[in-house]
Amino acid sequence: MERTTSGWINGFAGVAIFAGSLPATRVAVADFPPAFLTSARATIAAALGLTLLLLLRQPRPKVEDLLSLALAALGGVVGFPLLTALALQHVTAAHSIVFLGLLPLCTAIFAVIRGGERPRPLFWLFAVIGASFIVAYAAWGGMASSLQGNLFMLAAIVVCGLGYAEGARLSRTLGGWQVISWSLALSLPIMLPIALMTMPSSFGHVSVSAWLGLGYVSLFSMLLGFVFWYRGLAQGGIAAVGQLQLFQPFMGLGLAAMLLHEKVSWTMLVVTLAAVICVAGAKKYAK
Repeated sequence: MERTTSGWINGFAGVAIFAGSLPATRVAVADFPPAFLTSARATIAAALGLTLLLLLRQPRPKVEDLLSLALAALGGVVGFPLLTALALQHVTAAHSIVFLGLLPLCTAIFAVIRGGERPRPLFWLFAVIGASFIVAYAAWGGMASSLQGNLFMLAAIVVCGLGYAEGARLSRTLGGWQVISWSLALSLPIMLPIALMTMPSSFGHVSVSAWLGLGYVSLFSMLLGFVFWYRGLAQGGIAAVGQLQLFQPFMGLGLAAMLLHEKVSWTMLVVTLAAVICVAGAKKYAK
């Protein structure tokens, strides 16, 4: 199999795994506090990541890589999981998934800031139009009644974009799955104590679905998804394979409808499609 083809397959697998993150978080946060859910998933994934690093005898990252690893951890390990868990206490998974249409654009913006790229003017035109669709949807769908949820989701997209950009940049030299494993390891001394401090006094009230949600976001969203995702970026190219993120909102909306029986309105679909088109246009003129 050609390296480019393998990159697209791995990238698509990563996006498909990530698409289940918000529905799984929505289920888990119903019985677990957001802080515990965030720290527990990171702790579990860190233990698995460290095991892989030790078994495969991976070299330690260089000192100059620590800042990028910290930013990747801030975005993917701590920021996005915590902020989405907080958001999903106020909005549905289907509502939150619409915001994912901004994630590729946000990642590209941080690639400009951190990587020194200079997109064409049309890039910013598509960026403004896409952002306008999201803001208009949030206002029309009841921004005032779910202000916290919308703000948490916007913040989650920002930090996730930063984490993706740093992780993708670092994966060129450190390796794809190694980036997420070392990011998890770097966050473990913080996340483990938080998990112990925020752990519920009893788990008797926790449903089977909540446990399954925790298991999914710990194993798949926090670790395996990044293994496929960063491998795909390394094999097929960050700019090209990164466009696969545009499919994530559609996958997530379908999962929210099938698994959580949440209503997916026509406005959600229209706004998601509009965001995807605008981000696709922005990506086209990014170079």
